Amino acid sequence: MNRSQRILYICDWLPPDFGAVGQYGVIWARKLASEGHDVTLAGLSSNGDSERSEAVGPGRYREIKLKTVLYDKTDTLRRLLWTIKTNNRLLWRLWREMRTADTILFTGSPPLLIHWMAPANLLLRKRLVYRITDFHPECAIAQRGSAGLLLNLLYRLTVFWRRRIDQFEVLGKDQIARLCEIGIPAERIELKRDSSPVAITQETLPLSRPNGAQASLLLLYSGNWGVAHDHRTFLEGYRLHHQKGTARFTLWLNATGSAVSAIEQALQAHDLPYVKGAPVPIEQLASLLVTPDAHLIALSDPFVGFVLPSKVYGCIESGKAVLFIGSEKSDVHLLCAKDLGPAYQRVEVGDADGCQRALDRLSALIDDGRPGARSLR
Repeated sequence: MNRSQRILYICDWLPPDFGAVGQYGVIWARKLASEGHDVTLAGLSSNGDSERSEAVGPGRYREIKLKTVLYDKTDTLRRLLWTIKTNNRLLWRLWREMRTADTILFTGSPPLLIHWMAPANLLLRKRLVYRITDFHPECAIAQRGSAGLLLNLLYRLTVFWRRRIDQFEVLGKDQIARLCEIGIPAERIELKRDSSPVAITQETLPLSRPNGAQASLLLLYSGNWGVAHDHRTFLEGYRLHHQKGTARFTLWLNATGSAVSAIEQALQAHDLPYVKGAPVPIEQLASLLVTPDAHLIALSDPFVGFVLPSKVYGCIESGKAVLFIGSEKSDVHLLCAKDLGPAYQRVEVGDADGCQRALDRLSALIDDGRPGARSLR
């Protein structure tokens, strides 16, 4: 984009509501404005409708929030009805902005928005850019293990509309591979990675360590822990770490998502140590990221290339050790292996013994203060 353009950027939950896509949407939209574009970022809010506008460098940044109710992601029917209603509202409310925009950029959240945007663009004839964060309905198919008739029809329709998108922005090379598999030409795909949503420096102060974990090494799981994120491998490896290994780590469960309840029940059943936290405001995120001794990232194999855990950028930026439970085909592995050296450990999903050994190795590395574990403790 060399000349100044009017850009409409559509995503889901905008800050202060919790949502990685919205957090990064603000960053990218403001960057576009700083390059001289007139950018409108539209998204959702649990606090009410609002609009604001400001100059950002030579450009203009406008933010539109639509009041939307939160929903239970574990209830498939409610989630579907919420998606249909929300996508209808976005299209209706933003129609004027869509008509006057030069480029419309939308994300993978809310889910299935392509089924509204691509047909509408048959009338609008705008340049349509799809920043494909999570793949839908592939995530639903991966969760079920098979498509079934209705999901298969939805998938085929989704591929039909994807082939009519002008440009894709993807978060990782694993996503490029997924798009190429369905016949999207490589020249229409741009690798445009996110970065850490917050700046972390040597001056970034950690939060107070949670009560009950002062004598342990803290292993932080932050963000969403749901169907896309393996937890069984970690739970068994963590049990072995405490029963057969060094038993140095305490899990800091600072997560939301459908797996959290089952994880807590398993931890309690095996009398494994953990401390419970909650997501922090974006203003405290940098401090949270530098507080633990290591970060935990998990991704189930069927979701590789369909989901890229966005927290990987902040985990790397923190300089702390990382344990990744997932495939080497994921860009999580590509990024961590490149930047973290021996402070990064990866184990395959299902390898509980390997998980125990990785936890033991990381604990020894951190306790010994050897190069590579760039701890800020």
